[in-house]
Amino acid sequence: MKQPKAVWAVAFTSMIAFMGIGLVSPILPSITEELGATTTQTSLLFTSYLVITGVAMLFTSFISSRIGARKTLMIGLAVIVLSSFGAGSSGSIEGIIAFRAVWGLGNALFISTALSTIISESTGNPSSAIILYEAALGLGLAIGPLVGGMLGSVAWQAPFYGTSVLMALGFILLATMMRGATAKNEPTPIGAPFKALANPALLVMALVAFFYNIGFFVIMSFTAYPLHFTAMGIGLVFTGWGVGLALTSVFGAPLLTRRFKRTTVLIATLALLSLTLVAFALFIDSPRALVVMMVVAGLELGIMNTVLTEVVMEATDLPRSVASSSYSGIRFLGGAVAPPVAAALAAAFTMAIPYFMGAACVLLAAILLFSFKRLLAHAERHEAAPRDEALFEAEALGVADR
Repeated sequence: MKQPKAVWAVAFTSMIAFMGIGLVSPILPSITEELGATTTQTSLLFTSYLVITGVAMLFTSFISSRIGARKTLMIGLAVIVLSSFGAGSSGSIEGIIAFRAVWGLGNALFISTALSTIISESTGNPSSAIILYEAALGLGLAIGPLVGGMLGSVAWQAPFYGTSVLMALGFILLATMMRGATAKNEPTPIGAPFKALANPALLVMALVAFFYNIGFFVIMSFTAYPLHFTAMGIGLVFTGWGVGLALTSVFGAPLLTRRFKRTTVLIATLALLSLTLVAFALFIDSPRALVVMMVVAGLELGIMNTVLTEVVMEATDLPRSVASSSYSGIRFLGGAVAPPVAAALAAAFTMAIPYFMGAACVLLAAILLFSFKRLLAHAERHEAAPRDEALFEAEALGVADR
């Protein structure tokens, strides 16, 4: 708790940034109704955001290693402020989609460097700073949908304006409270993240994350529709989802990996998540059951996010910043596929079909991991004292997961 003001400024701004990821979920039905958009069109609010974030993640190590983490943070914040305000001011669904794409660029720049800034500015060991960052992340994931629901009850534009104001405050805090520029790292070649995918272990984990993220974003981007709640009600449901995700991410995953192999935990959790998605489909007409499934899914997703990150960081001898860029880019692209495909399947068939698709993709991820787990033996070793550097890099990559 005894940290410089700069650390608290970055932590507060990180919380707001993660709030922005989920604030759209509660207002999707309102945007669909008030702008006369189709479900497929509103799903592109996620897709445009995630495509640009995924592509930008492949280049963030190249950028931040040259201009420094602090400048990268400030640029990312400025882009988010302008794009979130533009989304609220737009009078068409096409305009909001475009501004969400720009928002994805800003978020990629910000979230890829926020933790490194907290580490460099904090007092004490890196583990203490990571705990603070995880707290900010968890609060953002839990509060974002609630704020989106509250402001969305006033007008669908309000969550966008609210995010813009809060991120502008974060920009001011960072500009005034940070102690000078953070140091630049050794420059990373622009093609390094692409070449890294030639590593079999990293490629397997990237594909596992791609299919897993389809299931993740079927839940996050589509569930607001079958719930048939108000914006506030949807926000409360997603808050329960976020709280469950944060709790198991911070506490549940370490407990399990102390007892079992990491790949065993991943395969078992993927199998359970696939069954949960099937349960979504079977109980699609019961809002109460869907609420329960959301909380259960949040608990499973928290475990998945943390352990996936740990395996990726330990599975190869590649520079961790390069492995992070490669893996995160492919993973976000998987998330970008899910929203429009889910909406199209629901329109063509029933609202249950997207969840069956998500279940199949998550099961495929489990099969891939089981089939090639021998490539991940390097990640299974358990050290008596975890390296601070490994913890730092694992949590940095975990930003994309969450």
